Amino acid sequence: MLLKKQNNHPFLIAGPCSAETEEQVLETARRLADAGVDLFRAGVWKPRTRPGAFEGNGATALPWLRQVKQETGLRITIEVANGNQVYEALKHGIDVLWVGARSTVNPFSVQEIADALRGVDVPVLVKNPVNPDLDLWVGAIERIRNAGVTQIGAIHRGFSAYAKSKFRNAPYWEIPIELRRRMPDLPLICDNSHICGNREDLLEVAQQAFDLNYDGLMTEVHPTPDDAWSDAKQQITPFVYREMLQRLVVRRETTDNPEFLEHIENLRHKIDEIDMELLNLLARRMRVAEDIGRYKLRNNISILQSTRWNEILEKGYQQGRLRGLNNEFIEKYLTAVHQESIAHQQEVMQQETTAQRPE
Repeated sequence: MLLKKQNNHPFLIAGPCSAETEEQVLETARRLADAGVDLFRAGVWKPRTRPGAFEGNGATALPWLRQVKQETGLRITIEVANGNQVYEALKHGIDVLWVGARSTVNPFSVQEIADALRGVDVPVLVKNPVNPDLDLWVGAIERIRNAGVTQIGAIHRGFSAYAKSKFRNAPYWEIPIELRRRMPDLPLICDNSHICGNREDLLEVAQQAFDLNYDGLMTEVHPTPDDAWSDAKQQITPFVYREMLQRLVVRRETTDNPEFLEHIENLRHKIDEIDMELLNLLARRMRVAEDIGRYKLRNNISILQSTRWNEILEKGYQQGRLRGLNNEFIEKYLTAVHQESIAHQQEVMQQETTAQRPE
């Protein structure tokens, strides 16, 4: 099974957050059978943040999913969190397994799943860990791959963040972008339901994913979302799901149009020139920072000046807005520059202090 986008058709995964009843599972599947869905998803074992919430029907629900497969022809995927769940899923003919965010964060759990998969080449999708740690995500993928699994994909479901935002899980798009840079052949799927945590923003997040050349989409679909036993706010009906798919624009990665290729190459050349100018300016800035470090050393002044840093930020926000740059970008950029400046000042101070010490 190829988990990637084919002929500009995204790989689609849809189905309810939880397999609640046999009737609910079958009704959802029937209404999705001709919607172009590649995999039908349903949570059988549901790890919840706090006790008392619905944690799934467990192995009891697996025959319902087998019935979905027999009746509609849809292939099935579920989440597994330990070796026994892998065994039960495979025994019931589940086509694709996925490793959830709470498991990805724990290398011991991932290794147990990988050990259970050894010798069984079933496709596996790996969700990003709950916390924004790219190496944990990469490590989980590598553990599954080392078990001999040849068909592996990544699911971006967003990351927990303390700061309040409109998202349930902050997308931090830069993390999956870096994952793709490191693993360019790895299929990348967006779980817009868990990023959003609501129905209203599903289309927007899905479109952002396709604008970034994601291979597919995982969306929670329920016949009566308001009555769902888990994550009711982020689920949509099959009808709304179809509407969302119709409104999405799937981008191509490239084209053989010579006019486009020539024009984009000229624009990229301009970008390269600007990037070189920026690097030269940053190098000049760091040399000035080193001079500041030497001057502070001679006057016994600390490197970090909080008042000055606040002035730089406030001025950056103001000037950035005038130039069409948002505060979040300005803060990330200036913070990186500030940290590099501090590192240069520290190096200068250490070198000169060492040189001044008597032998």
